Amino acid sequence: MTIFTLKMTAAGLMFLDHIGLYFPGAPVWLRWLGRGAYPLFLFCMAQGYGHTRNRKRYLLRLYVMSLFMTALGYGLDTCFPTENGYGNHNIFVPLFLTGLLISAIELYQRDRCRGTLLLGGIAASQIFYLFLPVLVPAFRDLSGDVLTGIVPNLAVNEFGFAFIALGLAFYFLRDRREALCAVYLIFCIYQFSEEMAQYGGAVQWMMVMAMPLIFRYNGEKGPGWKWFFYIFYPAHTCALFFLSNFS
Repeated sequence: MTIFTLKMTAAGLMFLDHIGLYFPGAPVWLRWLGRGAYPLFLFCMAQGYGHTRNRKRYLLRLYVMSLFMTALGYGLDTCFPTENGYGNHNIFVPLFLTGLLISAIELYQRDRCRGTLLLGGIAASQIFYLFLPVLVPAFRDLSGDVLTGIVPNLAVNEFGFAFIALGLAFYFLRDRREALCAVYLIFCIYQFSEEMAQYGGAVQWMMVMAMPLIFRYNGEKGPGWKWFFYIFYPAHTCALFFLSNFS
């Protein structure tokens, strides 16, 4: 399977997942299928990040999209208040942080001085996130999900730090399939254990279904369609939001 095929599969699973999210009467298995969407996107991002010609532009694009999704979600919830709201839809924050940490680790391996400076900058941004509401009074009433869209936070994002760590594994183990397979399975077991301990039920571990697709990746990019995925993400969530609440 090419990167394009994996992304299209992820987009389809994400669409089904969000149907289950926005429409309470939808079959529960739609949410189960949706668990495979983000790991596929994360895997594709890790592969693409290893081949992109301009990492700074790649990261800038992810950050700008995180700002856009933050503004979109805040605007919809403000102008069209509903019982459940638009939801926290911003995969660009954890993707941005994954890419940033990959660059920081590789820079540290090449040049400890510059790598330490970049890691220090990342640490400073995490502290700045905490003080942002104090420094800017207008931000005091904003949720953590909104703030992290402005100043990306390693702990406060749609998928949490665990998935950022998984993204690092996807990247640094991309040429070691057996090790990556073992790490992915351990991660799924961890998701099951954590959810059972906290909620008494587990769903996210079903992302294990994405593993056979990931390991069918053939190293090819496939058709470009780069901007399709950037447009599809906000477009389909907006459409489902309005259909479920105002149709």
